Amino acid sequence: MDTPEKTRPATLGTLLALAGPIIISRASQTVVGLSDALMVAHLGAAALASTATGGLNAYTVLILPMGITFIVSSFASQLFGKGDLAGARRYGWYGLLVALATLVLSLIVQPFIEPVLSLLSYSQEVQTLMAGYIRVRLLSAGAAIGIEALANYYGGLGRTWPGMVANLIAMVFNVLGNWLLIDGHWGLPGLGVAGAAWASTIATCIGCLAFIGYFWLDGRPEARARLRLAEFGRMLKFGLPSGFNWLFEFGAFVFFANVVVGGLGTAALAAMNSVMSINSVSFMPAFGLASAGAILVGQAIGAGKKDEVPGIVKLTAFTALAWQCSVGLVCVLIPSLLISFFAKGEGAVDVATIGARMLMISAAWQIFDAIGMSVAESLRGAGDTFFPMIARIAIAWIVFVPGSYITVRFFGWGDVGATLWLVAYLALLAITLFLRFRAGSWRHIVMVEGGVPAH
Repeated sequence: MDTPEKTRPATLGTLLALAGPIIISRASQTVVGLSDALMVAHLGAAALASTATGGLNAYTVLILPMGITFIVSSFASQLFGKGDLAGARRYGWYGLLVALATLVLSLIVQPFIEPVLSLLSYSQEVQTLMAGYIRVRLLSAGAAIGIEALANYYGGLGRTWPGMVANLIAMVFNVLGNWLLIDGHWGLPGLGVAGAAWASTIATCIGCLAFIGYFWLDGRPEARARLRLAEFGRMLKFGLPSGFNWLFEFGAFVFFANVVVGGLGTAALAAMNSVMSINSVSFMPAFGLASAGAILVGQAIGAGKKDEVPGIVKLTAFTALAWQCSVGLVCVLIPSLLISFFAKGEGAVDVATIGARMLMISAAWQIFDAIGMSVAESLRGAGDTFFPMIARIAIAWIVFVPGSYITVRFFGWGDVGATLWLVAYLALLAITLFLRFRAGSWRHIVMVEGGVPAH
């Protein structure tokens, strides 16, 4: 049984112990995206572009509710620090309510997929393949958010392994499903890009059902209190800025990928998404470390130890930075080898050439990404979600989107210029969030009942 006495001091060992299962969880999610892209790559650039970009576009529907469920960890960790286990568990249920709403939303948007894609500068082949991929992937939107919600609840308690197991289950079924359905094995038809979508959807649903079953069986008698509408509203109060934070930033990147890079042609689009798939190997573990840091921040605040928070943030940022820089170095040293796993079939030479250039430049954003993620997640753990939302919206939509569009479309900066804009965006965001944390406004935020601000 979890008790507040199990809240451990923030050391590197503590951080890694919490982060390890989260990193494996995020890595398994990366494998899902990578396996979809890698296992359709032999079908050509159009299949690769439609699958990789289709997965990105499908996340447009997921990103708002996913951002909301991240706040479940903040509430659960602070309540755990206070010793209120029943209250923490209620937020697991609130997260599942968000997942249910996501399922409804994913069904509502189905008729709009093809009309929206028709407005973008895709070839007809890419547009058709991508529409089919997104339509199927969105059938598992509610399940994906369900996994996130419960993983954040258990993470807040310092139990990060249940989310890891659920994601590993989904990963295994996804890779197996891709093998069975993309080219057709064991008598099943080869569905190509659609096969990758069905494999991911089925696998995500299996992982979610397994996780919900565990959550139900794991319920403790003292935690079976009635849900409270006021608490759900409070979760939305802090969670919606977190969700919009992710939505507007992700929306900016979707615009960047589809319009700015997509306007450079299918090869550039395929190359950019290949680079992002490779960089997810760096991003997901770093985000896992940042999420673990946020858990420690929340537990420290719940236990009334706000003075420990700056040390936790520093430890988290330096650990994430060490990881990101090591991956960035690999991207600089062997970019052609890394991109060669994606550059196959028709258009392979162009994808390889453009992708290698992009990959080398992408190493520059690793430093800023590590700092930005660590600070942003720590602010979220403390309940400071409104300012980061405003900062991301302003930097993304006032600086990044128009700047990249104008310079690439009208001044001919090409794929190199587009990638440099990503570096600039992440640098500005990291600096802004770091200054916000140093200002100390997070000390005066009260998330849970009975909490007190710093004097």
